[in-house]
Amino acid sequence: MTSLDPGLPEEEDRQLIQMVSYKYEAEVKDLLLKNPDYLGKIVPIKLTASDDVDQVHKGNYPRDIPEENRRVNDYQLQIYDMLNERGDILSEFNISFFTSPDSREAELAGIASSFMGTVFSILVCLAFSFPVAVLAAIYLEEFAPKNKFTDFIEVNINNLAAVPSIVFGLLGLGVLLAVFNLPRSTPLVGGITLSLMTLPTIIIAARASLKAVPPSIREAALAIGASNMQTTMHHTVPLSMPGTLSGTIIGLAQALGETAPLILIGMVAFVNTIPGTPVDPAASLPVQIYIWSESAERGFVEKVSACIMVLLAFLILMNLAAQIVRHKFEKKWS
Repeated sequence: MTSLDPGLPEEEDRQLIQMVSYKYEAEVKDLLLKNPDYLGKIVPIKLTASDDVDQVHKGNYPRDIPEENRRVNDYQLQIYDMLNERGDILSEFNISFFTSPDSREAELAGIASSFMGTVFSILVCLAFSFPVAVLAAIYLEEFAPKNKFTDFIEVNINNLAAVPSIVFGLLGLGVLLAVFNLPRSTPLVGGITLSLMTLPTIIIAARASLKAVPPSIREAALAIGASNMQTTMHHTVPLSMPGTLSGTIIGLAQALGETAPLILIGMVAFVNTIPGTPVDPAASLPVQIYIWSESAERGFVEKVSACIMVLLAFLILMNLAAQIVRHKFEKKWS
């Protein structure tokens, strides 16, 4: 371990090291790699403070309790007060929160892993649920005969839309992991599980959009010699697509906030790497919030708040996209 001040006694130097992130050596190395002309010179550098020092700086750390009950001792508080009076302690926007994976240390923890896990899960969910749901809606609305069997299917689709999400998590655990042996704690399994939950919502939205297309469109296409398939695929489906897409985005936004299914399939594991593919281990934003909220470290409370803000921003953007799609491409029928 590199000394921060070789002139200090060993114990005081050790306490000084405890005031910065345990990755301070990597920060110094990165700085020297970017600025090789610093070698052999005395230059001021910025090091990430430990979570305890960060809480002291924010006024969240009690000083009126006995020293033996504090994680920041009197010597460290004295060093902090001296640096703070000199203006050497600065508060900066934590960009690494968005670029770093999870960590056991609050000052180093980020959402890059859970954010990419969420993105991969949503993409897998979209890839599986959208085509199946649209094809099912087209068949049920345009081609399926009206009998007791199709009525039974429609009732069950409506019932599936009301099933608690944890049931789909149990389905993913019992089928995808136990039967098909898909990799645990991956966005692939999470996305497939969420797609099962999202399917009924998209089917209902797609069927409602198909019903909203006026019968005159179908009759006009049939009158000029188009087949039922040509009428459906060339006229009815394109006209119903805005409503279908907005319903799909809303269904994906609902899946984005789910936690219980992902916990059951193992995406609650601690992952300190950023996934590059859907088959790499990852967490998700809702699960990351759950993990951090269970931590006793005071710094993770702020991480939870920031992660919630990112998740809410994601949800708002998806719902805004749904409204833009609907208003931009929706056709009004008089």
